[in-house]
Amino acid sequence: MLHVISYQIADSIDVKAFRAAYREGIYHYDADELFYKMGEESFVYIFKYGVVCFLNCDEARTDEFLKKIAPYCRNVFQLKLSEEFEVETNAREYKIGYNKIEIVKPDIEVLRLIMLNVSQSVALDYFLEQTNLLQAETDSHTLRLEQKGRLDISGRNLKMYIGKTLNLKNRIAENLYIFDSPPETWEDENLNRIDLGLKRTFDLQERFRDIREGLEIIKENLELFKDLLQYRNSTFLEWIIIILVFLEVLNLLIDKLFKI
Repeated sequence: MLHVISYQIADSIDVKAFRAAYREGIYHYDADELFYKMGEESFVYIFKYGVVCFLNCDEARTDEFLKKIAPYCRNVFQLKLSEEFEVETNAREYKIGYNKIEIVKPDIEVLRLIMLNVSQSVALDYFLEQTNLLQAETDSHTLRLEQKGRLDISGRNLKMYIGKTLNLKNRIAENLYIFDSPPETWEDENLNRIDLGLKRTFDLQERFRDIREGLEIIKENLELFKDLLQYRNSTFLEWIIIILVFLEVLNLLIDKLFKI
């Protein structure tokens, strides 16, 4: 039985710089990911979106590797999200269960595909967590709007909130490729079948759709907040103009009274 565990350790990882520093054991790499063979049926998979996945690595080796990669991470998390999965080898046929897959033989491409899907799952957990935090903040503003009839947020804070939302949407858009099937599955029917089965097991497409819909709801609320803030600012400016005009008229009246 092989054990897979994937961690979301940071917002992002500089895979290019890490590859330049640590070349030994590299089996596969591109601009977005690094795949290392650490030993017999022991692998590490690194992704630019902040995920590191281990297969058949003991705790000491895992901790050592995470410390090694930390300097190449942006915004390292104190609490890491994780996803675990079991791989049973030498089965009679391929079979995917809730938290385990049975494979006929430990082919390296099959193992890499399993690690990829586990890593996609933990990345979705992270993006969903961030979306839920934004949604909770949005709900607090809409609740105050319902209870008090006004929006209790300054223009600066609203701009920061909009920036936070757009930043999350952009990061998800940049990493959309992680939910696509790798090129290897297009040419290998067996890999394609395993990939589709794993995607169904982890509900990758459904969870991604939930995140996208959540961000759309937040975007609609932000548009409303922006319109309300613009209305509030325009009303404030109108009152300033009215007061200035009133003061000007009052000043003219006072001048006339004193001349009389």
